[in-house]
Amino acid sequence: MTVLSTEQTRIRITHRTRRWHDREVTVADAMDFWSFAAGAANVVMQLSWPEVGHGVAESTVVSGSLMHHPWKRARTTFSYLAVAIMGTDADRLAYRTAVDGAHRQVRSTPQSPVRYSAFDRDLQMWVAACLYVGLEDTYQLLRGELTPAQAEMFYQSGATLGTTLQVQQDQWPATRAEFDDYWNAACERVAMDETVRGYLDDLLGLRMVTGALRPGSVPLLRFLTTGFLAPVFREALGVTWTDRRQRQFERLFLVVAFANRFLPRFIRQGGSYLLLTDIRRRVQRGKRLI
Repeated sequence: MTVLSTEQTRIRITHRTRRWHDREVTVADAMDFWSFAAGAANVVMQLSWPEVGHGVAESTVVSGSLMHHPWKRARTTFSYLAVAIMGTDADRLAYRTAVDGAHRQVRSTPQSPVRYSAFDRDLQMWVAACLYVGLEDTYQLLRGELTPAQAEMFYQSGATLGTTLQVQQDQWPATRAEFDDYWNAACERVAMDETVRGYLDDLLGLRMVTGALRPGSVPLLRFLTTGFLAPVFREALGVTWTDRRQRQFERLFLVVAFANRFLPRFIRQGGSYLLLTDIRRRVQRGKRLI
């Protein structure tokens, strides 16, 4: 089997902002609110493994459904990132327990075209890897290219994206270079059928929100989503991307990155800290976390 190359599995950026600094960095530094512009693209990436795609598309857990409760689902996802990246071990344990309760209901049925379980560690590793790649991509768009030493430290700090759930520490590739090998090989499994494409088309068409928000939002969402997808995912989703659109995408984030430099941290990352505070308050009061 021929393993895909990084040119096929990662986004290509020709022009990016200059590097902020040469100090040590972690994935927590990637939690600027602009990073969530890549959120829908990350959903596409995660669902491009058939088992994950059908697990989400076929899920009967309405309370956590993106199509039925989009704002709640967004809060749950962003809260998970805040807990996994910025939280304590106690925060992670509490959130893991809550997520496990929902995941117990996500299993394939005899009618499912693929077998899956939300407790499958390999599937969770794939999802965590997608989250990591999204954070690394957005960090480098907003704050400049990582040096090799920074890239290694950034990567090592990202293991909690998976280990907060069922991924074992030894599943997380030991080095950044080994992660590239894992990622390129894992992308060989990217494939979407009409069920998953239809689900994602509904997502990118914002069919779960009021029609009044769609006219201006849908074109922007599709542009950002396609821009944040590597070629292998664009091909699976059936979308095209031109050099002209790539230039527009890079210019947009040069402007965004410039503005981001002048924002204090409490504005850039304040939303994540508010979500983390909300989780801790819910734990103290015995309320549902998801």
